[in-house]
Amino acid sequence: MGNSIEKTGKTVQEAVQAALLELGTDENSVDIEILDEGNKGIFGIIKNKMAKVRVTMKESMSDKARMFLEDVFDKMNLKAEVMVEEDEESILLRIYGEDIGIIIGRRGETLDSLQYLTSLVVNKEKGSYKRVVIDVENYRQKREETLVKLANRLADRVIKYKKNIVLEPMNPYERRIIHSSLQDNDYVETYSIGDEPNRKVVITLK
Repeated sequence: MGNSIEKTGKTVQEAVQAALLELGTDENSVDIEILDEGNKGIFGIIKNKMAKVRVTMKESMSDKARMFLEDVFDKMNLKAEVMVEEDEESILLRIYGEDIGIIIGRRGETLDSLQYLTSLVVNKEKGSYKRVVIDVENYRQKREETLVKLANRLADRVIKYKKNIVLEPMNPYERRIIHSSLQDNDYVETYSIGDEPNRKVVITLK
């Protein structure tokens, strides 16, 4: 649960506005609980009773992602720091720490699974969808650079020897990198064969 404060005012709306001002947010980002509606008093005989509200910040999608990952790492007894970057379309979670290679797994499979689960948690019961990307110690960037070099090197071999090359099985993320790396190549083209999780990219002459 996010930050929560209680405020009083002559009216419910006045109390709510005071709370929003202190939290530095708007009504769309909070949950409002009316603790006491108060009253205006009757001809001065009954004293005015102040309205009272509790205003609580809603959990953002990035907060949900970070808390889910921190809970997972806690259960794995891993000391990891989660840095979050969020925009309108996506949430990027960068993970840093010691001995966190286990999070990546073989060919990034564990990382992909964790990313998928985090996406389910973040987008549960939400009207809008946000893409979730998890990176460990810049693994994805390094892996992308490696795959781009591999794609270009293998494309040169296909051109030189005029024979198709079938790459090892890759996940959808890695296959996209191979495809995009060679999509503007004048001499070769790519396509995928097989079924998940053994789907492979083929590089062939145009």
